[in-house]
Amino acid sequence: MKIGIPKETRPNENRVALSPEGVKQLLKQGWEVYIETDAGKQAGMLNEAYQQAGATVGLLDLSSLDVLLKVNPPTNTEIAGLKPGAASIAFLYAHTDAALVRALNQKQISAFAMDAVPRISRAQKMDALSSQSNLAGYKAVIMGSNALGKIFPLMMTAAGSITPAKVLVFGAGVAGLQAIATAKRLGAVVECTDVRPETKEQVESLGGRFLMVQGSDEVKTEGGYAKEVSADYLQKQKELVSKHVADADLVITTALVMGKKAPVLVTKEMVANMKSGSVIVDMAVESGGNCELSELDKTVEVNGVKIIGQSNIPSLLAVNASELYSRNIVALLTHLAGKEGFKWEMEEEVTKGSLITHQGELVHAFTKQILGQ
Repeated sequence: MKIGIPKETRPNENRVALSPEGVKQLLKQGWEVYIETDAGKQAGMLNEAYQQAGATVGLLDLSSLDVLLKVNPPTNTEIAGLKPGAASIAFLYAHTDAALVRALNQKQISAFAMDAVPRISRAQKMDALSSQSNLAGYKAVIMGSNALGKIFPLMMTAAGSITPAKVLVFGAGVAGLQAIATAKRLGAVVECTDVRPETKEQVESLGGRFLMVQGSDEVKTEGGYAKEVSADYLQKQKELVSKHVADADLVITTALVMGKKAPVLVTKEMVANMKSGSVIVDMAVESGGNCELSELDKTVEVNGVKIIGQSNIPSLLAVNASELYSRNIVALLTHLAGKEGFKWEMEEEVTKGSLITHQGELVHAFTKQILGQ
C-alpha cells in the first residue's frame, strides 16, 4: 500500500501532512511512503530528513498511490491523477463545497475528512481540529498583543504603575480556552463569553471571568459546536457584552456554528464605541467573520481600532502545526487501516463520522443534509 504526500498548493500554506517522524511510524506498519520534493520545507522539514526516515522523495506518481495525505482538500488536478478507488485524507469541509464532492465521486475516491472526525474520547489523538485550534488560539493572542500599543501585565515602575490590559474572548472552545490561558500567562485581565454554559467552569479554571447570558441553558450543542442559537439570545448576548467590548484592549472572536456562517457578535456600533488603539482578532473570518467589519486576510483600521482578519492562523506556526497534524493523521490512518488495507467498518463510529465519499457516493449524513442530497 502506497501513501503519497504532495506539497500544499494553497496560497500561504506552510504546513505539510506528514512529518519525518510520521513517516517512520507508517513504515513500521508496512506502508510505502512517497513525499513530493520540498513538501515540508516551509515547516522546517527538509528532503534529507524524510529520506533518512525512509521515505522516497521526488515527483509524485499520483496514479500509483493508494492513499493521498494532505492538509487542504485535494485539488482537481490531484483528484484527476489518482486511480479510481484510491483514498484521501485531508481537511475537506465538504458541506461547503458541492463541486469537490462531485469531483471525488466521479473518480470514486474514498475521502476522509479530518474536520469530520467525531469528537469522542477514543478519537482524541485523531482530532486535528483541536490540535490546530489550540495553536491558533495561542497565536491570536500574540498577534493581538503585537498590534496593541501597550503591554499586558501590571507593571510597577519608578514612574508609576501600568494597569494590566483587558482581553475579551468570544467562544470557549479549544481556540478560545488557549487564548484565555495565553493572555493570562502574559498578565492580562481576561473575560470570556460563550453560548454554552457548561464552559463556565473551564474558563474560570484558567483564571478568566465568564460572562453569563440569560437563557444560555436553552442553547443546543452538537459535537462541541453550537447547533442552534436564537436571534433573541444573540441580542441578549450583544447587550451584555457591548460594554465589555468597549472596555477591552483586545477582543478575540472564535465563535463558529457547524454548517453555517459564523454569527456576527461584534457589530460596527460596538467597534465605534471601542477605545482608539484597541485591537480585534477575528478568528472566524474564513467562515464569514464574528466582527461585522473584518475583512479576509486584511488588517483594517476603523476609528483607531485595528481589526485583524488573518486566515489559516495555524500555518503561521507551521513547524508545530505540521508535527501535531501528522500525529493526528497517523492515528486516524492506523485506526482505519492495517497491513491488508482499509477495514471499511462502515458502522464504526470514527469511520462513519469521517468518511465523506465512497464508491462514487456521498455517504456522510451531515454533508448530505447541508448539501440537500
